[in-house]
Amino acid sequence: MAVSLREVLDRHDLAPRKALGQHFLLDMALCARIAAVGPGPGGLTRALLDTGLATLTACELDRRAIAALAEIEDPRLTVLNQDALGFDGTALPAPRQVVANLPYNVGTPLLIGWLRQGTAWEKLTLMFQQEVAERIVAAPDSEHYGRLAVLSQWLCECRVVMHLPPGAFFPPPRVYSAVVQLVPRAAQPPAPLLATMEKLTAAAFGQRRKMLRGSLKSLGGADALLDAAGISGERRAETLSIAEFDRLARTLLERPA
Repeated sequence: MAVSLREVLDRHDLAPRKALGQHFLLDMALCARIAAVGPGPGGLTRALLDTGLATLTACELDRRAIAALAEIEDPRLTVLNQDALGFDGTALPAPRQVVANLPYNVGTPLLIGWLRQGTAWEKLTLMFQQEVAERIVAAPDSEHYGRLAVLSQWLCECRVVMHLPPGAFFPPPRVYSAVVQLVPRAAQPPAPLLATMEKLTAAAFGQRRKMLRGSLKSLGGADALLDAAGISGERRAETLSIAEFDRLARTLLERPA
């Protein structure tokens, strides 16, 4: 029997809360296409269970939604009443995937955390507001290219797999949404190189209008660093390719203290 998610919301007085960034996806056909964990009222959770996976662990901060999820009687499902920002999924058995309909207000911090654990994940399938999705897949020297694009594409193969209009959600947000699929690269950087890349990109994009010799000044010896990496100090961060950022990060890491 088909589940009416609108009836689930009404049964549990589950009105979306702005403070939690809640916009519920109620179209079960779309849920099935995305098969992502909210879990919210359970539409995406149900869709994932229908794919035949072995186990599913869902994080839900809103206690009202816990009661709605309790209607799903499936021994493969574990529901945790906690903030996903504090959940360590790497403790779960491998292989693991992250599939999530992310609240807009915590989407980017969650992604950065999962990127740091690249070796732990087989794949990440994540819904963001469209602007964030565009920042993840942006090409060099384009409007949306920045730190998030460099980190995401350096660590993963990234592509947008679906766009969703505001009307697909309750209540409708003011922006479009998009689903991004990130597949971690087979070769992941060691922790010191990853930390160096995070520091480098924070400096490089912290002052986008400045040339690199100015924006990287906080790292010390910017001119020498750029010369050693074979990159002109007159360029700006948004013009560098992922490969050039990789070369610059490795040069910075290898530089004598």
